[in-house]
Amino acid sequence: MSVYAMVVMIVLIVTMGKVLGGRHRIHRGTGIDNADSMRLQGEVQQLRERIQVLERVITDSHSSVDLDREIERLRDR
Repeated sequence: MSVYAMVVMIVLIVTMGKVLGGRHRIHRGTGIDNADSMRLQGEVQQLRERIQVLERVITDSHSSVDLDREIERLRDR
């Protein structure tokens, strides 16, 4: 085996190791920053709450006073 073939084989082995290691980390879930994940989950929860309020406001037959209160409550958040 020539020196060049050995260098190419070493580069291939290292590259394959990095690719497989990256795939393994992604599947384990360590590829995502925990702080970002928690922040995004909080935002999703807030948006779900707001959507529930909006759905309730639209589907319920409240008087205009109740509707004004709901809108003001949403603005305060």
